[in-house]
Amino acid sequence: MKGVILAGGLGTRLMPCTKVTNKHLLPVYDKPMIYYPLRTLVNAGLKDIMIVTGGNNAGDFLRLLGNGKEFGLKDISYTYQEGEGGIADALKLAENFVDKDKMVVILGDNIIGDDISNAVKEFEKQERGAKIFLKEVSDPERFGVAEIEGDRVINIEEKPQKPKSNYAVAGLYMYDSDVFEITETLKPSGRGELEITDVNNEYIKRGTMTYSVLEEWWTDAGTFESLLRASRLVRKTLKENKSSG
Repeated sequence: MKGVILAGGLGTRLMPCTKVTNKHLLPVYDKPMIYYPLRTLVNAGLKDIMIVTGGNNAGDFLRLLGNGKEFGLKDISYTYQEGEGGIADALKLAENFVDKDKMVVILGDNIIGDDISNAVKEFEKQERGAKIFLKEVSDPERFGVAEIEGDRVINIEEKPQKPKSNYAVAGLYMYDSDVFEITETLKPSGRGELEITDVNNEYIKRGTMTYSVLEEWWTDAGTFESLLRASRLVRKTLKENKSSG
């Protein structure tokens, strides 16, 4: 199983901070943002990890993370995304790295309180297809929203005005190698990007999509408000762990 962190884009919602650095290198409490998705993958047992980055500061990831020794890795792979073509477009760049393996994909600005080890083991046993992670939220209209019927996801709607559930799709996905064939069939959305929601809906259409629900906290850190929220959640968790330890 391979791990892929998508950390490209221009981070325009965090300007002017992102004028001088990549969004994913900004601090979340006491560590650079990129540390959190990387730690999520490493704690789940993944050893082969690629970071997809872009912009003018891509070299800073290598200076910061090196070969991943600090995280117990032998090496980290890197690749470069030109421009902003969307999540699904960035995922294409990992095709040679992933090859025929399964993969765990996490957005570089998503910070998760859960240990996903069990979900990774479940997906390793899953014959084919994909698995997404859902989180119950109070403002689902901000996210891709899963429509659930029984124990199945039957559709995902991007930023709906009238959400069919309160379950947002987190920026954490598991795919088999069919994902690369699917991304080749996508057409750009109204935003001019290849949307990951279209990838997920294709797996749903094929009947090979499963899901897990995140029990702990989850947030992105792509706006000033969510960046602040992420720092507060990390600080709270560290204090709780320290007091219980």
